[in-house]
Amino acid sequence: MAGNVTLAFEAAGYGVITLHRPEKHNAISKKMTQDLNDCLEKAKQKPLNFLVLTGFGDKMFCSGGDLYDLHGDLSPDEAFSILYPMKEVLYKIVAFPVPVICLLNGNALGGGCEIATACDIRIAKESTTFGFVQSTLGIVPGWGGGVLLYEKVHHTFAFQWLLEGAIYSASYLMEKGWIQQVVDKSQWSDPNVFLQPYILKSVDQMKLLKAQYKKKLSALALNAEMNAEVRSCATLWDSPEHKQAVHRFMHRK
Repeated sequence: MAGNVTLAFEAAGYGVITLHRPEKHNAISKKMTQDLNDCLEKAKQKPLNFLVLTGFGDKMFCSGGDLYDLHGDLSPDEAFSILYPMKEVLYKIVAFPVPVICLLNGNALGGGCEIATACDIRIAKESTTFGFVQSTLGIVPGWGGGVLLYEKVHHTFAFQWLLEGAIYSASYLMEKGWIQQVVDKSQWSDPNVFLQPYILKSVDQMKLLKAQYKKKLSALALNAEMNAEVRSCATLWDSPEHKQAVHRFMHRK
């Protein structure tokens, strides 16, 4: 699939969805949201043993939502209508029939961390950094990723990270359980090497293991909680704090 989101199928038996918008730090536009949704639907029809989600380039996995679509002059209802489709994409990742592995080729901020959190496994290139920075912008996570974070790390750390909006190193986040593996830059170019434990599993094994994990997550209940988080974010969209943060970003030199 051409455009800012691509889908490829590897001979080793897995699919790869790539965010391909390096000039915008792989920020998610409204069009990319639809393309991501379409790629997930197409990948679901293939007999894959797992799905990889990654970004193009070596600097940024994803910087979050595109502020030209998600600008500060939206009403709460307008913000909700733009945020909600991407929440649906994240839920499709959570509910995907086989494991979804996020290959964090670069840094991630805000919504980029939400996308990564929706995935089942996170593998990061060394020296990368990640931040749930939404609270520093006067909002909360807008795609349901905060709800998912509480499921992926200890709840006290999730609360701290969401409150402080800090940016942490991959090595620190591996200690906290958000990242499962950090890969040396010299090995990053050949993912089949570090993906070998997953490649060796059959499609049927992966489906059964993912189904068990989804049951543990209570995936259906998560959907409602994610919806509520999107609504909470939208209510803050026209707050002075968020408007000022977006204005500073849009007019930075």
